[in-house]
This record gives sequence, C-alpha cells and structure tokens, in this order.
Amino acid sequence: MDTPSLERLNKFLALQLGISRRAADELIEKGDVTINSHVATLGARFSPTDIIAVRGTPLAATTPYQYFLFHKPAGYVCSRRQQGDTPTIYSLLPHALHHLKPVGRLDKDSSGLLVLTNDGDFAHQMTHPSYHKQKTYFVTLDHDLEPLHQQMVSDFGVQLEDGTSKLLLTRESESSRRHWRIDMHEGRNRQIRRTFAALGYTVTQLHRTTFGNYSLGDIKPGAYKSIDIS
Repeated sequence: MDTPSLERLNKFLALQLGISRRAADELIEKGDVTINSHVATLGARFSPTDIIAVRGTPLAATTPYQYFLFHKPAGYVCSRRQQGDTPTIYSLLPHALHHLKPVGRLDKDSSGLLVLTNDGDFAHQMTHPSYHKQKTYFVTLDHDLEPLHQQMVSDFGVQLEDGTSKLLLTRESESSRRHWRIDMHEGRNRQIRRTFAALGYTVTQLHRTTFGNYSLGDIKPGAYKSIDIS
C-alpha cells in the first residue's frame, strides 16, 4: 500500500520543469534523475526531505500549478530569447511569471489569447490534436476572398506541405470579404497564414479570441489574469 506522505516523482518533475508526465518518465528512464544521489526508477516516490536532482542540478521545493490568460500584442515573440530587435512576451510579464510557458504559441505578427502555465499535463491536453480543443481567430486579408477559395478552405481543404488544412470560415461583414472569423481544432505552425498564402492571399491581421474553454474577454493588450481550472 502506498504511503500517503510520499509524492510521485514524475508528477513533481512535470510541475518543476513545466513538462508532461510522459516527458518526466523519459527523463527517469534515461537515468537523468536522482533521489539523494541515487538514480531514480520509473514509478518512484519520494518524501519532502529527499533531494531531487536532474542531471546533477537539485530542484527546488514543490511550487503550486499556475494558470494565466495573457493578451499578446502583435510584435512580440513567444520565445524566452529575443530574436534580433523583436522583444519577447516575457518583457511584458513580471519576473515572477517568467517560469511559465505559453500554451499554443502565436507568431510575432499575431495577437490575442495565450495561456501561460507551469503544468505540463495541462499544456499537453490543450495542444495535442487528440483533445480537439477549438480555437477562434479573426483575420483580415490583403484583398477580398473569392467565393471559390472560401469553399475550398471550408469544404475541401487546402493542401500544404504538412497535410490538408481545412478551416471553418464565417464572414464578419456583409459588405466586405476581407474580414473573416476562423474556427479550427488544429494548431500547426502558421497554419492559417500558410493556408491563405497557398491561394494567393496575405493575412494582414490575425487575432485569437478563444482557446478551448478559455476566452480573451476584456483583457487589454499586454495584460494578464490568473484563472482557476478546477
């Protein structure tokens, strides 16, 4: 019978490193994790007084899971390192939140909802295709979308180098065919931009408003708020 005071090692690693439990198990299998200087094994548990280390670096005590909604402005990248003159989203966040990772990235020129967390399992459930998390975007094109191209995107899909891309399109205005709402479950790299580019269009604005059960609401650009997912 398991001792209640002992914590599962893979759960602890997932929280501390911001990875999934599967990825934590892979670290353990490789022999990269030790408990009191002894190589850990799959299924291991530990007590609060034990010292856990990954590749020789001790991990701090357990910290709680955190979840935030963040309104990413255009012009920022979702990486920790600045890319040339382009700032990162972390320049907009307090240092206390710099350990959190974005779930479902947005490219530099896109804006809207990001979820930030240190819960690797939650991040996996939000992004893996098998969970079918719906996302809503609003896009502006450089010129009117032809009705035939609308039908291709919505009904048949557009063939890209990594497979067929099919998006649900809804017109935002009866007087314009440049502004569209997009609902989708996939999340391939720059999928929306690449889909329209394949048909000869440039996406001039791309803004995400919902991701799964979470909505941007009235969060201002560059601002964030804590959420409870329980």
